[in-house]
Amino acid sequence: MTAAARKTTVRRHPERAAYDREAIDAILDEGLIGHLGLVGGEQPYVLPMLYVRQDDALYLHGAPASRLLGSLAEGSRCCFTVTLLDGLVLARSAFHHSLNYRSVVVLGHARAVTDPDEKLAALEALVEHVLPGRTADARRPSKAELKVTEVVALDLDQCSAKTRRGPPVDTRPDLSLPVWAGELPLVVTAGEPIPDPHCSVPEPAGLRSYRRGDG
Repeated sequence: MTAAARKTTVRRHPERAAYDREAIDAILDEGLIGHLGLVGGEQPYVLPMLYVRQDDALYLHGAPASRLLGSLAEGSRCCFTVTLLDGLVLARSAFHHSLNYRSVVVLGHARAVTDPDEKLAALEALVEHVLPGRTADARRPSKAELKVTEVVALDLDQCSAKTRRGPPVDTRPDLSLPVWAGELPLVVTAGEPIPDPHCSVPEPAGLRSYRRGDG
């Protein structure tokens, strides 16, 4: 096992780990928000960020004036995590309560995206990741907008997934307790669309059926 592989090896409940890209990509492609961890000076930071996966890299964006994003673009070491919450796991004992989830951890060094074509493609992919088909409706970024947007890429060379599924794992003596136990599934659902006050255009087809994932 290489040093890079050891960094992303799941040690707590290793039976829940997955290292194949099919499993990792499925989680990344369903998620919307990830959390970026890096150190600025002597202070660690964790920032929620929109992202998109394109082939073997994640793309993140923000303002060039951001000191932390600038540090990331210069190749600082970082950690990016994505978690999808699938349900509550209610056990007979407080100790064995848990969550069903799917998560990915990515480690590495990001690079600044300076090629205009790659930058534009990454930003359009971000919009498509949020709502497929949206780039066909919305105006493309202008040169001025591209200039004031920082885009960084993080390769998926060092990553792993971890999931928990299924019912609670109570101890045998607790199985006879008169306490309801089981799973409470949680899903992301869209609410009623709220048009902008200045919008007179009909809402896009399929907006009301928006959902994440295949379930």
